[in-house]
Amino acid sequence: MTESVRNNDDQWLPAIINAWQLVKKEGIAATIEGAAALRLHGCAISPGPWIEISVQWDAIETFFKNGSLNQKSILNKFKRICFFTFKLDDYYVKIIGYLGTVVRTDPDRMSISIGTEQIAVKSLSSFLRCTDPDDTCRKAAKSYMQKLQAQDADRNGQAWNDEAYRAWINRFGTPEEAAAKIKRDPIGRLGSLADYLTDCNDQCVINLLGSHAGKALALSLLGANVTVVDISAENAAYAGKTAEALGVSLNYIVSDVLQLPIAEHKGRYDKVFMELGILHYFIDLEPLADLIEQLLKPGGTFIIQEFHPVSTKLVTTRGKRQIVFGNYFDQSLHTRSVAFTKHLDPSHQSEEREERTVYLREWTLGEIVTTFAQAGLIVSRLDEQPNMKINDIGLPKLFTLVCVKPGGTKQIQRKC
Repeated sequence: MTESVRNNDDQWLPAIINAWQLVKKEGIAATIEGAAALRLHGCAISPGPWIEISVQWDAIETFFKNGSLNQKSILNKFKRICFFTFKLDDYYVKIIGYLGTVVRTDPDRMSISIGTEQIAVKSLSSFLRCTDPDDTCRKAAKSYMQKLQAQDADRNGQAWNDEAYRAWINRFGTPEEAAAKIKRDPIGRLGSLADYLTDCNDQCVINLLGSHAGKALALSLLGANVTVVDISAENAAYAGKTAEALGVSLNYIVSDVLQLPIAEHKGRYDKVFMELGILHYFIDLEPLADLIEQLLKPGGTFIIQEFHPVSTKLVTTRGKRQIVFGNYFDQSLHTRSVAFTKHLDPSHQSEEREERTVYLREWTLGEIVTTFAQAGLIVSRLDEQPNMKINDIGLPKLFTLVCVKPGGTKQIQRKC
C-alpha cells in the first residue's frame, strides 16, 4: 500500500524531496531512514538537521563522485558500512551503504506518496524491531502506532455496530436457532479448536474478539466459566440472546480489548483464546501480547487459531492454478470491508458503505510467534493445518499457536 503525507508545508519537506530527487537522478535504489522517515509516516518527531538515506553498497562511491554535491565530507569506509555527508538547503544529508543489503528487496522498505513523488522509507515496524527500547525513534513510532490503533478501533467499533445483528441472523438463524445448533453438538461447534480446548470444565476462559460468541457458548455448555471481550454491542446482543436460549450465563464485555481494565482481570484466566481473522486488526502486536500475558494465571494457556499468512499474503488459487499474488513481507496497512457484510441481504445494506471499511495489517508467521514469545510466553506448539480444497492441495490454510505462561507445569497436548 502507498501511504500519503498531508503535512507537506513543513520546512524540512522540500529538502527531503530535493535529496530524494538527487539520488533518484543517479538511478540509485535508496531508502529514507531515521527521524526523517518517521516524519514522512506522520510521527510527531523532530527530523533534526539530518536526512539519512541508505543506498546500494556498490553505488555509493559513484554517487560520492557527483560534482554537484555541496560541502561534501570524505567517504568513510568500514568493514560493513560506508557513508558520506553533504549540505543541501539548511540540512545535512547522510548517504549510507550497508554491505550485504539489497535495497530494492529490503522487506522493511515501503513507499510513501508526497504529491506526485513516490519516496521509499523504512517501515514503522522496523523501528520497533531494530532499535533499543529507549531510542527516541522507537518511542515516536510506538506512540504513532498507538494513535493509529485507537483510530482503527473507533472505525471498527462503528463498522461492527452497523447491522451485525442482522448479519448473524442471516448466517446462523435467530438466537434461538443458533442455540439449538450449539446445544446439539457443543464439541462439534468448537471445530478444529476442540482438540486444544480440552479440560475446560470449571476453568476460567476468556475469548478475545469473540464476535457472536459461538465458541464461547459451546465452552459454557461444557462447563467452562467464559468471558467474551468484543468491541461490538450488536455482537453482544446476539450472543446474550443466544446464551439466554441455551440457559447458560455469559459475561460479555463490550470494549476494545486493548482498553480492557487489566486490574479487574489480571491473572484470572486458565485459558485465553482467539480465532480466525482477528490479528490483522492490530497495527502493533506487542500491546496485545502483553495483555494476554497479564490475563493468564501462572501455567495458563494461550491458544490462537488464525488463517495462515502464506494463504492470506502470498498464494491464491485461480481455477486449478496456484499463483503468487502478493508480498509475504509487506508491512503496509490495507483497507477491507468488515467480515460480516458478506452475510447481509443486499436489500438491507445501507448506502453508507464507508463505515464498514477498516484498516488491517497482515502479519507473517515469524512476526506473530516472535511477538508472543517476547512477551514472556513459552511457545508450546505451532500446528499448521492444510487446505482441504483439492485445487489448494499443498497450501496451508490455518495455523494454531499454543503458548504457556511460566509458573505452571501443565503442557497442552493435541489429540491426533
